[in-house]
Amino acid sequence: MATRILIIGCSGSGKSTLARQLSERTGLPAIHLDQHYFGPDWKEPTTEAWIETVKALAARDEWIMDGNYSGTFPYRMPRADTVVYVDQPTWRCLYRVIKRTLRYWHRVRPGSAPGCRERFDRHFLHYVAVYNLTRRPGILKTLEEQRKAGKAVFHLSGSAAVRRFLNTQPGPRL
Repeated sequence: MATRILIIGCSGSGKSTLARQLSERTGLPAIHLDQHYFGPDWKEPTTEAWIETVKALAARDEWIMDGNYSGTFPYRMPRADTVVYVDQPTWRCLYRVIKRTLRYWHRVRPGSAPGCRERFDRHFLHYVAVYNLTRRPGILKTLEEQRKAGKAVFHLSGSAAVRRFLNTQPGPRL
């Protein structure tokens, strides 16, 4: 059974939702990297502080960790025994990001970093809009490398694939 599951994908792809659902099913603790990255009012840590945080989180014995932060892959990938890529179309990711922004406008949404109220950020929306063009090819290459290294790798294309994957996972541990 997997004990360290890394979930990656575009913002709005459903990474955090999948991590939460897997955590409920398996009993493994969910680590949402955004909650550890951002300080109040979306303050970003120094690179050094962030790397130390990620190293400490990845060193734990069990986890389901969601978040991109590809600069920290060298610290997370070696510890993961399973890698899940949630690959959604750009329109779906943009729709979900805009929907949650409107829903929680000026409030801290559940699962977000403390003190980070929802806001529109055109740079973030641009990141989501070009993610599949700019980031997806590198992620696919990374997935193949992880597969060759013997890791369990799941490339979930679309919402139906995510549901099927979740339904194949074991229930709560006794």
